[in-house]
Amino acid sequence: MKKTALVIMAAGIGSRFGKGIKQLAKVGPAGEIIMDYSIHDALEAGFNKVVFIIRKDIEAEFREVIGNKIEKLTEVEYAYQDLNDLPEGFTCPEDRTKPWGTGQAVLAARKVIREPFIVINADDYYGKEAFVKIHDYLVEEHEEKEKMDICMAGFILKNTLSENGGVTRGICSLNEDKKLTGITETFNIQRTEDGVAAVDEETGEKTPIDPEAMASMNMWGLTPEFLKVLEEGFKDFLAGVKPGEIKKEYLLPAVIDQLIKEGKAEVAVLKTHDTWFGVTYQEDKEKVVKAFQELADKGVYTTPVFQ
Repeated sequence: MKKTALVIMAAGIGSRFGKGIKQLAKVGPAGEIIMDYSIHDALEAGFNKVVFIIRKDIEAEFREVIGNKIEKLTEVEYAYQDLNDLPEGFTCPEDRTKPWGTGQAVLAARKVIREPFIVINADDYYGKEAFVKIHDYLVEEHEEKEKMDICMAGFILKNTLSENGGVTRGICSLNEDKKLTGITETFNIQRTEDGVAAVDEETGEKTPIDPEAMASMNMWGLTPEFLKVLEEGFKDFLAGVKPGEIKKEYLLPAVIDQLIKEGKAEVAVLKTHDTWFGVTYQEDKEKVVKAFQELADKGVYTTPVFQ
């Protein structure tokens, strides 16, 4: 069986979720966390290794809640995202407190990723379909091309919104071959009286968005060669950070968007009809708990999810 890895970005601080580590919030009938379900679905789809990207300060609790359990099921590696983990010649500004974004997160795992891999967020539930589609894509034989071969799960935007506040989504543009031509990182997307829109937090101005639009949920199918590109790109990113830009982030969608524009990558968009849910806000938790209970009641998952 071809080796494939599930890479989970779990280093986010989760400031909008309130107190506690949101990635470790119990939402399942038997106290499962969202990652339990993602790992279950990934293993079921055929992935056979898990890489956790975490912060060093949450390692003990993380291993206790989930890491030790998963090590009994499959191969597990850990990587640590740190705001001071920078290429030679760069230093972190004294007033920066958060890591450098999802691009740096994946780069933190460069020493433990040696196989095709899927990247996901720790606090998002994606459903089963996308894991199967991305796994199958990664293990298929593809025609050799000069361009880097990447795939992503494409979610229908209306299936990815929160009832408790705005969300950030990468709105995708596709060509007639269902290949990605660009991603527009769009902030504060909400359901409004007039339909789905991006709402300007300062002016309240609404920019309508098609609810059927394809959205990226940071679920990518990548290969080890991507890490080399990511590493070189991080140097360019850091060189362009200006004084005072202490919150600027090196983001996976922006990196991939740039590769597409430069003609260096081709991205297959694998459409999924599953409904996303997650705990972006503290108020989301009640809905997520109810959703997992319903999935258990329907027999989609056993209780506990790992028997």
